[in-house]
Amino acid sequence: MSGQDMNGQDFGPKRCGLVGGGVIGAGWAARFVLNGRDAVLYDPSPDARARAEAVLGMARAAWAGLLPGALPPEGRLHIAATLEEALEGADFVQESLPEIQTLKCDVLERIDALLPAAVPIASSTSGLLPTRLQARLRHPERFVVGHPFNPVYLLPLVEICGGARTSEDTKARVAAFYRAIGMQVLHVRKEVDGFIADRLLEALWREGLWLIEEGVATTAELDDAIRYGAGLRWSFMGTFLTYRLAGGDAGMRHFLAQFGPALQLPWTRLVAPELTDALIDRIAGQSDEQAGGMTVRALERLRDEALVKVIRALATVGPQGYAAGATLNRFAARRADDAQGGQPGADGIPASWHGVVPPEWIDYNGHMTEHRYLQVFGEATDHILDAIGAGPDHVAAGQSFYTVETHLRHLGQALCGMAIMVRTRVLDADGKRLHLFHELTAAGDDAPLATAEQMLIHVDTARARSAPIPQAVAGAIAALRTAHSALPVPEGAGRAIAMPRRS
Repeated sequence: MSGQDMNGQDFGPKRCGLVGGGVIGAGWAARFVLNGRDAVLYDPSPDARARAEAVLGMARAAWAGLLPGALPPEGRLHIAATLEEALEGADFVQESLPEIQTLKCDVLERIDALLPAAVPIASSTSGLLPTRLQARLRHPERFVVGHPFNPVYLLPLVEICGGARTSEDTKARVAAFYRAIGMQVLHVRKEVDGFIADRLLEALWREGLWLIEEGVATTAELDDAIRYGAGLRWSFMGTFLTYRLAGGDAGMRHFLAQFGPALQLPWTRLVAPELTDALIDRIAGQSDEQAGGMTVRALERLRDEALVKVIRALATVGPQGYAAGATLNRFAARRADDAQGGQPGADGIPASWHGVVPPEWIDYNGHMTEHRYLQVFGEATDHILDAIGAGPDHVAAGQSFYTVETHLRHLGQALCGMAIMVRTRVLDADGKRLHLFHELTAAGDDAPLATAEQMLIHVDTARARSAPIPQAVAGAIAALRTAHSALPVPEGAGRAIAMPRRS
């Protein structure tokens, strides 16, 4: 086992058995493989291999843009000939069969009989109650619902719902595993048909069917009503927080007082119309027209490209990212820690910053653009300031360090997808000044790609004047300076820009 849950306990399956290789099962396989797990998939369909390999290819392309270079070496995808082969040696099982309760119960009973009691079994069911699905299992305590969303390899949400006999330990272990592969876990507090997200989607779907049946709108018009309006907000702010903003400074209470009475008006028809042949033909025809001749694969690639860009954009919102962007940043930080571990280099200095060069940092020459080096070194400086007690609380108290001089040297190339890290040394300090030297390298390599030498001065921000460094901060600086003093002066320290002249 590898990876850790919130309590620091190891749980990170390395061999995942998958039962059912449709869109969801193949999506799970891709997410597992890209996170370094072996995925052994069983599906009797003759198309199972081609589908799984196609989805894995799309997932690779998507992750190359989403988080380039941050994933571990890939696991292996294996298509099993039998259920027994898929489960042999598995330390985690994800079932993704069609939504037929009798079929699921029959196969889950076979899975339960073949596995050691400690191996968790998760079902991708989108709405069947786990208490019913676990009813015939010898070890019902290890069964839980892990309901994802399509495409599984990109959308981070997974709903976890336990049945009456599911143990809390199982829910915690499975949640830890999902988080370790980049997912956002939503615990369903109480068993309910359809869980949470699909019940919301179902309400929208029912109303959409009624509007089409009544001739109010077409499939394309309904989708436009979502993607040009609420859908843009939903990627980062759900309905309730959006409505809170609509209430102004008085918030949700004012919104409910102002707009609550409208809920009594007969606006919606949340009873799905009968799916007659005529309605099915109308919906299918409109959908064909809406697709404009694009194949399903082309639409999937378009969807993935859009999702990657939306999630990456959300990763840049605020100090830690927002919504799915924050989930991505946490995942990226864990991956960087796993890959590098903040491990010291040959000089014994741990990383003050690490990350991966994303595509948008690349300039017209094909390597990291100049201002991104300054950004990375600035973030490394912030890490050092946090470490010496001069972080946000220090700034809030009216004191800060201002950078008054920076000297950058570009010695190599940081390329797209490269895992990079910064190590920082305290070269000198006095009562008001702090002298830092940063080295940027590829992860696991001590050869510098760039260096930055910085002089910072301590400032009383209210008076906008230099000020003595507080004793506690000065003591932390002195400790770092002492730790770094035994090291040789880094090559390039104290350098100035000059063109040598021949006499």
